[in-house]
Amino acid sequence: MYAQQIIDAGRWIDQQGWCPATGGNFSIRLNSETALVTASGCHKGHLSEQDMLEVDLSGQPKADVSDRKPSAETLLHTRLYSLSSHIGAVLHTHSVASTVLSCLATHDWLELSGYEMQKSLAGNTTHDETIRLAVFDNTQDMSDLAGQVSERWMDEPLNWGFLVSGHGLYAWGKDMQEARRHLEGLEFLFACALEMRRMGAR
Repeated sequence: MYAQQIIDAGRWIDQQGWCPATGGNFSIRLNSETALVTASGCHKGHLSEQDMLEVDLSGQPKADVSDRKPSAETLLHTRLYSLSSHIGAVLHTHSVASTVLSCLATHDWLELSGYEMQKSLAGNTTHDETIRLAVFDNTQDMSDLAGQVSERWMDEPLNWGFLVSGHGLYAWGKDMQEARRHLEGLEFLFACALEMRRMGAR
């Protein structure tokens, strides 16, 4: 059941063009101690159960699978599960809109307001509020990045997702259905914000 949820999400995300080549990684929480994650180097539109690994919350595989290994970015997924018991699924994607906007953000946050689609994000009931997503500098040191996420979370728990500059989006939800909704809503908001910037309106 859990593997199929990831497979279905991967096919849908691939159809949107949000995760080209073999980029990105997806996961779902299995219990309080383990998660199921996509293996490194797999095209997300053609996943099978053999492309997934069970890992503990330190990102280490629970079984020795010689021909598969978790992505280094698995550590960010498991850190999110450790930070909040309410997170049940995480989707990391590489869309053009999220990547470009992450580079245009001039502060530690990307702020969006005035869009009806903000109501697709859990806890939002109006377009009038300003929502914001944390933006982190890109690095190949996932341990360092996970530490930065933890530090920011201690100051202010993050909602719905965060951006990595020049890299992409991490979106999450209480389960896979909500994670997919948040991803879709955020991508729509990113596309609107990017188009507004092209027009010089914001």
